[in-house]
Amino acid sequence: MHEEYLVSNDFILSELQSGEERAFDFIFRKYYKSLCAQAVSYVSELDIAQSVVQDCFIKLWEKRSEATSINSLISYLSLMVRNHCIDYLRKQKSMNELHKKAQNPEETDNTRETIIYHEFEEKLVAALALLPERSRIAFEYSRFEEFSYPEIAIKMGITTKAVEALISRALKILRIELKEYLPIAIILYKMTHQ
Repeated sequence: MHEEYLVSNDFILSELQSGEERAFDFIFRKYYKSLCAQAVSYVSELDIAQSVVQDCFIKLWEKRSEATSINSLISYLSLMVRNHCIDYLRKQKSMNELHKKAQNPEETDNTRETIIYHEFEEKLVAALALLPERSRIAFEYSRFEEFSYPEIAIKMGITTKAVEALISRALKILRIELKEYLPIAIILYKMTHQ
């Protein structure tokens, strides 16, 4: 396990509040990819999702003087990303689109499914933060970048069997953390188990 994973949340936030750029870099590297995945589930386009997440990190840096009042960093970032995405979508939607949705009963079911999916994405971001680093990296390559196990093995300099073990470990932890969303977690398992 890398040293950085032994660093406590309180210490990182204290360093961030002091204006330490290394603390900010640590937070950015640890959460950026999974927050982008969460944002994509709202806004659908990667460029926009990345822009939203970058805005959130800028806001985090600008408000660093309040950092030690944050109880859970991942919950704070995930909520910030969700709120920014919702703000973006509100600005993009015309009144006509809103009326169409109100008049189309099928949309109501879709909206409910979308809300459940977004809730799942937020829980997933938090669960990913709990994974050991190498398991998280392997899982993110598989799920978010759609690399095959052999491709991940090459990128990480390990065997395909080792990739399978890392992703299997990640899935075991995620299934526990996401047990409320078990049907979605099963779909997730099928998507990543190649």
